[in-house]
Amino acid sequence: MGVSENPSEPRLDDRHAHRSVGATARLVGVSVRTLHHYDHIGLVQPSVRGHNGYRGYTDADVARLHRVLVYREVGFGLEQIATLLDDATVDERAQLARQRHELLTRIDRLHHMVAAVEDMMSAQNDGVALSAEEQREIFGDDWLGEEYRAEAEERWGDTAAWAQSQQRTAAYSKADWQRIAADTAALDADLAAAMRTGAAPGSPQANALAERHRASIERFYDCDHSMQMCLGDMYVADPRFRAHYDDQAPGLAEYLRDVIAANAAQHAD
Repeated sequence: MGVSENPSEPRLDDRHAHRSVGATARLVGVSVRTLHHYDHIGLVQPSVRGHNGYRGYTDADVARLHRVLVYREVGFGLEQIATLLDDATVDERAQLARQRHELLTRIDRLHHMVAAVEDMMSAQNDGVALSAEEQREIFGDDWLGEEYRAEAEERWGDTAAWAQSQQRTAAYSKADWQRIAADTAALDADLAAAMRTGAAPGSPQANALAERHRASIERFYDCDHSMQMCLGDMYVADPRFRAHYDDQAPGLAEYLRDVIAANAAQHAD
């Protein structure tokens, strides 16, 4: 005897077509309590329901649950997730691809800025340690190194990139840091000027600027075009870096990201 009077609804005797709450929890790695909560708020509800309280999750339900967990992993709240999944105007596949990319970028971000930001202050192996006053003199009041220092060392202090940047910067003098700061400021100014005059990403002028940027990073650690693209994404995603560039020219962070990406595409095999 079928459970539902509506023949279009899943039936309990179609056991092969669905999983119990416990089996679904084990499959996706969440607690039964979490599934009950998602059911209660209407986020992921089992399609199969019996009069005796039995609930069963179909493959489609499990697929929706996996999408919820992906969105949770990248920091979305449950209400936001419900909107993303249920709004017919949202391209969910594109959203998932974008969120996956942002998650990978977030994982790599601190790794790459260890050398590019924090290690600019860590030339201590050779006795070259910049004081706070010297840092302010060279890098200005918006210098981000101290803000990232403890965070970066905790996460990436045992990585090859950290060791490489330590080795390269160990012998840098105050004059070296001043030259680096001047070169960086000149590059930023030239990027802003190129954006204002309409130099399109992928143009010879823009590509030359992208290579200058990559060379500036290689003062600290090896940076191929793929790694440089991660940095470009970081400049847009991290509000502190975005503010640094956009304070010089509105939209400069996104322009630099696009310049890097277009140049990298031309160097792809």
